[in-house]
Amino acid sequence: MSVQSAAADVDVDLRQLFASLARNWLRIVLFVLVVTGLAFAFASLATKHYKAQTQVEIAPRESVYTRPAGSNNDGDKPILDEQGVATQVQIISSNEILKQVAQKLNLSRLPEFDEASNMSYLSRVLVLLGLRNDPTDVPLDERVLKKMREKLNVFGVEKTRIIAIEFSSEDPKLAAAIPDAIAAAYIAGQGAAKSESNTAAADFLAPEIADLSKQVRDAEAKVAAYRGQSGLLMGGNNATLATQQLAELSTELSRVRANRAAAEGTADNVRKALQNGGSLDSLPEVLSSDLIQRLRERQVELRATIADLSTTMLDNHPRVRAAKSQLADLDAQIRSEAQKIMKGLVMQADAAKARESQLISDVNQLKAASAQAGNEQVGLDALQRDAAAKRQQLELYLTNYREAASRQDRNYVPVDARVSSPASVPSEPYFPKVGPIVGAAAAASLLLAAIFTLLRELFSGRAMRPAPGARFAPIDEVAMPPTTYQEQAAQEPSVRLEPAVASANHDAAGAQWPETVPEPEMVVQSQPVAEPVATAAPAAKVEAVSVAEPEPAVEAQRPRSVLGEIDIEKAAEKLIASGAARAIFVSPEGDEAAASAILVAREVSDAGLRVLLLDLTASGAASRPMLDSGLFPGITDLLASQAQFSDVIHADLYSDCHVIPVGTADPVRAMRAADRLPIIMQSLTTAYDLVVVECGPADAQGISRLGGQATEVFLSMLEPDDEVTKAAVKLIESGYPDLTLVTPLGHEPPGTPGRRSAA
Repeated sequence: MSVQSAAADVDVDLRQLFASLARNWLRIVLFVLVVTGLAFAFASLATKHYKAQTQVEIAPRESVYTRPAGSNNDGDKPILDEQGVATQVQIISSNEILKQVAQKLNLSRLPEFDEASNMSYLSRVLVLLGLRNDPTDVPLDERVLKKMREKLNVFGVEKTRIIAIEFSSEDPKLAAAIPDAIAAAYIAGQGAAKSESNTAAADFLAPEIADLSKQVRDAEAKVAAYRGQSGLLMGGNNATLATQQLAELSTELSRVRANRAAAEGTADNVRKALQNGGSLDSLPEVLSSDLIQRLRERQVELRATIADLSTTMLDNHPRVRAAKSQLADLDAQIRSEAQKIMKGLVMQADAAKARESQLISDVNQLKAASAQAGNEQVGLDALQRDAAAKRQQLELYLTNYREAASRQDRNYVPVDARVSSPASVPSEPYFPKVGPIVGAAAAASLLLAAIFTLLRELFSGRAMRPAPGARFAPIDEVAMPPTTYQEQAAQEPSVRLEPAVASANHDAAGAQWPETVPEPEMVVQSQPVAEPVATAAPAAKVEAVSVAEPEPAVEAQRPRSVLGEIDIEKAAEKLIASGAARAIFVSPEGDEAAASAILVAREVSDAGLRVLLLDLTASGAASRPMLDSGLFPGITDLLASQAQFSDVIHADLYSDCHVIPVGTADPVRAMRAADRLPIIMQSLTTAYDLVVVECGPADAQGISRLGGQATEVFLSMLEPDDEVTKAAVKLIESGYPDLTLVTPLGHEPPGTPGRRSAA
């Protein structure tokens, strides 16, 4: 049998990689010093530039005493919003203002602003060769404006109505003078614009006022003429005479009608009282008569006299009869006087009715006259509205003209801007900053040199090392003896598999493998045989267990060790002694070999530890004998999120061990969540002293997610054949050098009839 190298993967040796920085420190330091020196020379020899700033506040400057009467009285309210400030920024940086400043300060004479005056020889050669445009082809004013724009920065300060004007120059005084001049030119331009607008307004209003004055006179004359022609004479309360008379007659008519109705009602009451013989004392008109009042008094006196006479005289006495006769005459006189009053009321009612008729006739005539006056009033109102509108417009024009004329005469045009912070002459240049430039150059050069050194070391391959388990020396094929397993067991009392030379560079932490590994040799501790009987794994140590000379009874029941395998008791003792938290069992021979995981888990559980067996076989070979069923929820249900830990952990029917079976969920869906296996293993390791995992015929990649700290890997075997040997060699080559072979032969798990035994 020959086994080739499993892989050629390599890892980056970080220690070797970063050690290259220490080996090349002199080169790095020299590079940094050169770059830093060049940066220092550039910063020291570069032309110094100075920057100054002027701030302009955009705010209303109109005084409360000079503000026009029709304007807003809130003088403190800003007049511009964010867009207005942005507009003023563009006005400040306009060509017109820059040209004024350039002419005022005579910037065209300065070489700093004229590119054509200080051209280098190289630039002149490039111009001659046609590789560069000749600056003299551009007018001088445009060249100056171009340089000014390159050095100028105008911006609005955020959340304010202040505009900052920054300018940089080689001359500090010029750097302060130019932004001040730009601000002054802007304010002057705004003032000139306002003055021009004021003059234009006055020039416009003067002829308009003259025309409006004439139009107002004509309109008022038309109103007066129309009123005279239509007879719309005005009375009180700004009403026409016909309308006012109609109102007065209507009031008089209402009063006459009320008097007539009252007289007719009183006359009817008196008439009814006289006709029915009723008492007249209840009628106010009768009682108000002086004659009737005197007659009533005389009547009361006669009744009193009759009463006195009746006490001494009989009714037929002349005096009594005379008194009664006088009393009857008084009643007749009262009734006669009431009739007169009734006739007077009737006459009064007739007079009121006649007056009412006359008033109704007059009201009807005035209604017609008032209707005609209303029609004529419509035309008069139109003429009055036209005259009023022209008069109002004339008054407004006169007010505005007086204000414009007064501002023009006094030359008072307040600008809505002021210089809030004039520029000061800068004492220090803003460019170049020697310290920051040199520091940045040093840091950048150091970083670049380190990166270049690391990349060179990485690409050269000196910083690469083989990945753990990636390189192995070839293993020679060793012929197996022709004898059977039983014959070898009878001939060889004990076999131990050891490597001849230990790897010097291999430790427990998985250090680097050596470039070459010497081939191991088989050392058989028994009578010599003609040929070796097993193949040892390279650069690794298979668990060596020296089996003592067994008792005769035991020798007859248990076969001898052929590949250095150990039994169940030894495997349990190894797990307990090492304090392992996880035990991973691989069974390349199939379900029959899964008995090792069951027996070891029960053995350790019987020792008093909390043990859980996780069945990851496809057929449930490890959990089915422990639960006598395969219908319990298990690891696939947990991975598919169809169950929780409490639902998938079950008790072994034959020991104190716990078991998680394969489960009943869809395996394809469960394998989609295989990345959760390390988390599940970590949780189980925390809850149990030992977690035994039966993986079936898995390879190294299949069990890579299950490992962790304090993990032991076992290979369960039944027959010492080539299949087991190949599986062991592949696991060792894949990074599991401490692999231990264990056999379940000689033990029979309870509740699992039909298993193979060593007997």
